Amino acid sequence: MMEKTQWHPVALSSDVQQGPVGVRLLDEDLVLWRDAEGVANAFVDRCPHRGARLSLGRVNEGNLECPYHGWQFADSGQCVKVPAVPSFTPPPQHCVKSFGVQEACGLIWVQLQAADVPLPAFEAEGDARLRKVSCGPYDVAASAPRIIENFLDMSHFGFVHEGWLGSRDATEMSPYNVENTAFGVKATNCKAVQPLSNLHSTKPAQVHYTYEVTGPYTALLTKIPEEGTTKDGWREAIGLFICPITPESSRVWFRLAVADFESSDEQLQAFQHTIFTQDQPVLESQLPKPLPLDPRAELHSSADRMSAAYRRYLKASGVTFGVC
Repeated sequence: MMEKTQWHPVALSSDVQQGPVGVRLLDEDLVLWRDAEGVANAFVDRCPHRGARLSLGRVNEGNLECPYHGWQFADSGQCVKVPAVPSFTPPPQHCVKSFGVQEACGLIWVQLQAADVPLPAFEAEGDARLRKVSCGPYDVAASAPRIIENFLDMSHFGFVHEGWLGSRDATEMSPYNVENTAFGVKATNCKAVQPLSNLHSTKPAQVHYTYEVTGPYTALLTKIPEEGTTKDGWREAIGLFICPITPESSRVWFRLAVADFESSDEQLQAFQHTIFTQDQPVLESQLPKPLPLDPRAELHSSADRMSAAYRRYLKASGVTFGVC
């Protein structure tokens, strides 16, 4: 399963602090915890001794302690202490399976199978001019590919987001360009008239976006500011980062990189919350829940070129989780 070699977001960095936290990724239960140096680790959430959930335990002197018999595991996964037999030195096979972990974009990312695969790119994170705000998580009864495809789609704006991102009076999609990239697919020259393109909109404006898929379950929206504005040349962005929990359920985060320094974090998060919770009931209603990769399974129009390219990319990549 190629998905196991990819990096997936599993929790906000700020949500993993003092004690262990249980998460689920690709139908596997994991436990996240920080060692004495504050480094994040990810193990299988099952003690190899008697199968108790390690996420119910605690961190003791920089080791993860099982809640059942107090066995302690170092960041390597090796058992280093069996309290019932203090003189016992656990052999190498007394260990719990560990996984690769990285932190980026305010999130903890896990790779279930070691491979030379980079984290999904989010260049705006490194732009010191832009303000970064995390939104979520949202638990959604929809497959990760369905959620990505919704994010890439502008033709639903006038219906699902009427009065916000679109209008029923302006639903025609202008032609846009689609190309393959080293890590996914990209759509450029995407334009739409939006009643509320941001928190400070006072009148409808034509927006210019670029959409990019940077991994099976990650996507970016980059906004090209209007010429002549004070933000001309800036590249505001929204990252969509999804944890595929099961083939039909997901946990979703958004990462905002914006030039809005007037609004509070809560105001920016509330705007994003409004938009996504308009999408959520539609996403959860779609059948089949996995995204069909056979082009004959659903009907299409020329407005769906980016969606079609995303489906071809998933099929070519060998993705099987959340698709049919």
